[in-house]
Amino acid sequence: MMNGLLFWLILLAVFIGAYFLGARRTAARMAGSSPGPGGATPGFSPEGVAALQAKVEPMLEVTGHQFLGNVLEFTGHLRGRADEVFRRLRETFSGQAVTPMLLEGERHDVRLVMLPGEKPAGVEARPNWALHGLLFLATVATTTWAGALHAGVNLLREPGRFAVGLPYSLALLVILGAHELGHYFTARAHRIRVTPPFFIPVPFALGTFGAFIRIKSLSPDRRALFDVAVAGPLAGLIFAIPALLVGLRWSQVVPGDATAGLAYSGVSLGSSVLLAFLAKVSLGASVAEGSHLLLHPLAFAGWLGLIVTALNLLPIGQLDGGHISHALFGSRHARTISIVALVCLFLLALFVWPGLMFWAFVVFFIAGTRDAPAENDLSPVGGPRLAVGWLTFLVLLLIIVPVPHSLYEAVTLHGPYL
Repeated sequence: MMNGLLFWLILLAVFIGAYFLGARRTAARMAGSSPGPGGATPGFSPEGVAALQAKVEPMLEVTGHQFLGNVLEFTGHLRGRADEVFRRLRETFSGQAVTPMLLEGERHDVRLVMLPGEKPAGVEARPNWALHGLLFLATVATTTWAGALHAGVNLLREPGRFAVGLPYSLALLVILGAHELGHYFTARAHRIRVTPPFFIPVPFALGTFGAFIRIKSLSPDRRALFDVAVAGPLAGLIFAIPALLVGLRWSQVVPGDATAGLAYSGVSLGSSVLLAFLAKVSLGASVAEGSHLLLHPLAFAGWLGLIVTALNLLPIGQLDGGHISHALFGSRHARTISIVALVCLFLLALFVWPGLMFWAFVVFFIAGTRDAPAENDLSPVGGPRLAVGWLTFLVLLLIIVPVPHSLYEAVTLHGPYL
């Protein structure tokens, strides 16, 4: 046990060291390419900087400027509300080869970043629908195979029984598709350039690594960032919860000691507050303490939908939860929350459930601790969105938190961690 723990600690230290070393080298390269406050860059001449500052002054009390590589950044204090200032900035620089961004400052001020180059214009590139369709059909095949295998049927030997795998396959793809299409249509509504979903087929395990979309432009403000981020998990839950409720009726409840000889030991009913509640609603009758559920393929797909939603709602970096946290609390607070959540994820993997370590590393390298800012990264999202945001984090807790011991008798279910 200690040898395994020491291995993971050393590996974690190596990866963290490499991560911060890479960040420092990136910062050094940027600093090396910066000529300083009085110089010029390939994108801006000294006269150009002065002209830009003169245009900015009516909206921003400028206290200084600097170059970050080829990007000019003014610091100062707003002369009005962030929404109004940003609207005026966009009008002022409309049609010019510069894109303004309003970001949080370090000392209770704001940063106005002037990105050189025009925004992408003209006709948007058409999606490669053939590629999207091919990936989707391949994922239908691999998830059907995985669903049949979960039901005890090997389609390589019995291809005629492919229908056995369809409940799992179709339910999972509907859940994943709804999640990504929630992002897609919300992004389009906010005029954010985005690709249709890419499904990822794999010929083993669950049959897929999920789906994703590529966002190809910045969010105009934190409200749009929030809407796009929250739409995916909520759309997925709309299908995952009914799939789980219906599938639970066809699932088998077995005593804990009866799972020893089974290849698949099932899911402990008390491993999630939300699962326990849904099992109580679907099964109705009391379930003996220590019981496990041998999930029907439809229920298994619904349960995977909840797990995918929970992973996405972690308030870390570029995950949906990281975007939601950024939109609600601002970039600086969101990065602190992201680092704390990532550390907690690794601690849980080290001391509670070693199987979580793989996902902790995936999150560490794919999601990071930062996400892209909005063009107007200052304006708050407002009360209704704040309430929806807290609700989504409550859903996260209901999925990942086991049934408290004090509620065992009330729900007549078993909590596995106590």
